[in-house]
Amino acid sequence: MTVSYERRDAVAVVTMNRPEYRNAQNSAMTYALDEAFTRAVDDPEVKVIVLAGAGDHFSAGHDIGSPGRDVDVSFERKAVLWWDHVGREGGDLRFAREMEVYLGMCRRWREIPKPMIAMVQGACVAGGLMLAWVCDLIVAAEDAFFADPVVRMGIPGVEYFAHPWVLGPRAAKEVLFTGDRFSAQRAYEWGMVSRVVPRSSLETSTFELAARISSMPQFGLALAKKAVNQSEDLMGLRAGMDSVFGLHHFAHAHNAEVSPDALAGMDARSMKKASG
Repeated sequence: MTVSYERRDAVAVVTMNRPEYRNAQNSAMTYALDEAFTRAVDDPEVKVIVLAGAGDHFSAGHDIGSPGRDVDVSFERKAVLWWDHVGREGGDLRFAREMEVYLGMCRRWREIPKPMIAMVQGACVAGGLMLAWVCDLIVAAEDAFFADPVVRMGIPGVEYFAHPWVLGPRAAKEVLFTGDRFSAQRAYEWGMVSRVVPRSSLETSTFELAARISSMPQFGLALAKKAVNQSEDLMGLRAGMDSVFGLHHFAHAHNAEVSPDALAGMDARSMKKASG
């Protein structure tokens, strides 16, 4: 089971469950997350959703190398109305898959009408950032670290390109230009993280916050969330993502012409080694 689901009073807990691969996200996990989030939205007793990662790490990002990688498997598409990527070639294949599984799914989850809290420990890297960023609040353990190192692949950031909005332009450029990890405290200073707590109290602190939020009227919470999201979109978030998604795929195409593959020959091991 790549994702587990449980109810704790008015809080739904959705947990990524591939700890042996640092919760790397294959498509099976993506669609399992979507199913769990849908279950939480449809349950009138759920007021808040907590997204967690089993084991030592929240998520090391997209699965680009585990035995469970399922890039060539078809799933029932949920996020965008487009054809299946399986059986397509080149940019057609990659654009169709990433628009659905990466950008489309994250946009879908950002619009969930119930407050979402990411409970982050250990690694939150690349695609892991995308999952944390679609949540409304992030509670991070002191040992949490964050990075978007995909510029090492010649790609200008992950598909859900929220960097300038969640980090600010200067910090976004530093994170992308260096590919370096940054700490939970640094993320808090930049405004990306809501709270930083000791690892030993991460769960307690997260669920105390969730309980506080769950005391508010459900419809009021939904409207407040929509109000902030709409304001972000008016500040260019959605249009910015559309434009950068094109640059992202231009980078993939360039890599495919001048290097071994669309990822510039990089895999999970080489990316981890380069990031230190």
